[in-house]
Amino acid sequence: MTDLSTIYRLSLLAAFCFVKAYSSSCPVLECWFVQEKAGRGGGLTAATTQEKSLLYIRKEPHSHSADTQTAPSDISPDRVYFITDPAGTLCHRSLNPPKGSVKKPHCEINPFLPQPSSLKWVAALTDSALSPIYLQADWFSTAHQGLNQQLTVSTIMRAPTGTKEQNVILSVTSKTASVQSRLGEPVLLDCGFWTDPSSPLSGSGFAVEWRYQFRGDGRLVLAYDGKTDRLADTEEEGATLDIDSLHKKGNVSLILQEAKVRHSGMYICTVYLPYLVAQVAMELEIVEPPSLLIHPSPLPLAVPGQTLTVQCEASGFAPLTLELSWEFKGADGKSMPLGSGSVTGHRQAWDGTYSQSTRLELDTSTLDLGSGGELTCVAVHLGGTRRASVNLNVIGFSTPSIEDSMAMVGVALVLYGLIKFVSWSFTGSERQVKKSKVHG
Repeated sequence: MTDLSTIYRLSLLAAFCFVKAYSSSCPVLECWFVQEKAGRGGGLTAATTQEKSLLYIRKEPHSHSADTQTAPSDISPDRVYFITDPAGTLCHRSLNPPKGSVKKPHCEINPFLPQPSSLKWVAALTDSALSPIYLQADWFSTAHQGLNQQLTVSTIMRAPTGTKEQNVILSVTSKTASVQSRLGEPVLLDCGFWTDPSSPLSGSGFAVEWRYQFRGDGRLVLAYDGKTDRLADTEEEGATLDIDSLHKKGNVSLILQEAKVRHSGMYICTVYLPYLVAQVAMELEIVEPPSLLIHPSPLPLAVPGQTLTVQCEASGFAPLTLELSWEFKGADGKSMPLGSGSVTGHRQAWDGTYSQSTRLELDTSTLDLGSGGELTCVAVHLGGTRRASVNLNVIGFSTPSIEDSMAMVGVALVLYGLIKFVSWSFTGSERQVKKSKVHG
């Protein structure tokens, strides 16, 4: 019994150690080192070079040393870096896929040059106009995209000159790389930041900026000056930050009180420290399915050889892409596609939503519609498939059935009996009148 108890305890201890090791493990990230080519450029976009690199992530310094790591043959030893991230942001599971996984997280590392910003809500962070000695080091920025867009991370790292031991000084993250929302609903675009408390730059204030971009057009959404604790600019009605959570947790998520079509686009969350800046981008798409209306409704009775014109209007949808079609379901339950009909161009309403219609010429002489059935307008949209139906009745489409014939015979007999009764009554009255005249 004692042996079983000991084995049980050892099993629990081993399982606990395994779970702890797995949950706290940090990845070795395959990354691209990207930088501008020396002595090249002159155009709008400078020429760049790409080299494979390897990032060993750890939460504590010296948890693994460069002396004990061997770089793969296709990666230069100069492109192997050891990164200390006390916040553990780079240890997120989406950046650490299972061994042998085909899908890899996106990773890019670039040289970074610390410099002051001229933006009015950032300039106060470097108003001394002096660059601290702390900036005299090798600086790098990284951009990461986790598997299945679970996490987007941007970091600024510092390494003492000539070393490959880098420390994360600023990290900005988002768990909403892509967001969809219905029209009129509140929207939360996640963004948070962390700064190394041991860095002299972390105690000098910060600033936050949200910008919007769509098809080349951009605008400022809001800006917050953390040094003076005030919203420097708010150019989007209904856009707010949770100021209390911002200071307590570094939560700078953007809240849109009511989603509108014009809110669809890219949002960039940027966090500034003195001389440092990091940002993450996310996509917001406002998706509203269409409302369908068929007219005329109800449909008039149809006879063989007649052509009915039916129109279906889809309205109030966004984004623009929409597929309209028709289908007919007979009394026997069989469905028959009728095509898309004649589709009109789209129209845009005052709220940014779209409308579009399709017209169907229903020729009863060429289509086998039987005695009728259900005519359906189908709209396929990103927000879901919508259907609207009306009943179609066709009269005189074939010879009477046995039941119809029996009913007609019954009606004829009733009419015959009624006629005979009226005739008998009328004849009886005439005879009575004649007898009265004779006796008179």
